[in-house]
Amino acid sequence: MNNASPSNPLFYGWRIAAASFFTLGLAIGLPYYGMTFFYDYFERPLSEGGLGWTRSTITFGLPIGTLATLWVGPLVAHRFPPRRTILMGTGLTALVLIGFGRMNGAVSIYYGLWLLYMVGNVFSGVLSHQVLLSHWFVRQRGLALSIAYLGISFVGALSVRFVAQPLTREYGFRGALQLMGCLLFLTWPIVLFIMRERPAEMGLQPDGESWQPGAVSEEAPPPASLQMILRDRIFWVLLIGGTCTTGAIGVISQHLKLILKDRGETGQELLDQTFSQTLLVLLIVSAVGRLLIGRLSDRLPKRHVLTLAFLPLAASIPLLFFVQPPDTPYLFSVLYGLATGADFLLIALLAADLFGISTLVRVLAIILPVMTVGQTWAPYLIALLRERTGDYTLPLAITFLLAVVGRGVLSLLPPPAGWGPATTETD
Repeated sequence: MNNASPSNPLFYGWRIAAASFFTLGLAIGLPYYGMTFFYDYFERPLSEGGLGWTRSTITFGLPIGTLATLWVGPLVAHRFPPRRTILMGTGLTALVLIGFGRMNGAVSIYYGLWLLYMVGNVFSGVLSHQVLLSHWFVRQRGLALSIAYLGISFVGALSVRFVAQPLTREYGFRGALQLMGCLLFLTWPIVLFIMRERPAEMGLQPDGESWQPGAVSEEAPPPASLQMILRDRIFWVLLIGGTCTTGAIGVISQHLKLILKDRGETGQELLDQTFSQTLLVLLIVSAVGRLLIGRLSDRLPKRHVLTLAFLPLAASIPLLFFVQPPDTPYLFSVLYGLATGADFLLIALLAADLFGISTLVRVLAIILPVMTVGQTWAPYLIALLRERTGDYTLPLAITFLLAVVGRGVLSLLPPPAGWGPATTETD
């Protein structure tokens, strides 16, 4: 334990948030958004250097990996401190990306790598960072988490235009994947030398406004039991509503390049350029959206912020019917980018408010993996529907309906006064 006080204790928590920006961006943003760039390369025939797989085969890896690793969060992840899980998770994800670059056409290897990827995702992703930052922040938790989540959008935006695309042009898609995997090891010195588990390790208390050197944090109340959590109606509202909403967002994120291809962009270089530019704009706007959502969540009722976040999502999906490559769909990118700025962030903030820090790990260890199931299985089911119908008209209509259902379920959340029984601490 490091008991030495930092040179400027007032701002040390923001150093943790800034470090989380980079670790979360590299652990989640780079592989999640970067991998979609390679889907059409996997689809190319063997004679053209691809793998000759169908879209349903390509998109099935992520959902099967998610479903097979659902047990990792509830049973394993909470047993380790966040810094250790981030180290383990980023290391595992790095090895998976290297494996993607070295695999042959065996689908079983592809699916096995996705399974390992999801274990790494659970360890190094939003659960670990949510818990870490929730120890450091209470009143400004929304802003702190939005800064960390900003890394997903920022690094994701760079992952295609400035990483995957130029590396593929220079070294081929296999070499690009392996080099991307090596980049994830950049998280290790950040975790080892900057991050700390709790303010109490440094004689501090949460929130920069109230930190005092030598202060000792109050002992947290005991966590609620799993049985109590599962009997709570609010838990199920968050679980179902969040899963449907992230499922709709996952469909667009995973299929965007393939949608652009179906809309008439068949030249590989031009398709890569259009997709990378679209994703760049989308994720830059998403980064701004995360900051906005985080700040608004600290100042407004989160139920109102949920509504504000849903409106651009509902408006963006129909615009995909009118995409005309090679023109970059800027209006879609802006609206959808604003929507993605709220996905996991708002659910995590709501869970922290409703259940408190002590119970947060157990709640998120269930909700986040299940939301990830929705985020990964919905794209696969849409891929099957696209193969059956021949275009994205019906699949996009169903995606829109899924988003509406998710927002409708979340509207069942009670007003703040009704959150009392589930809340163990307040901001």
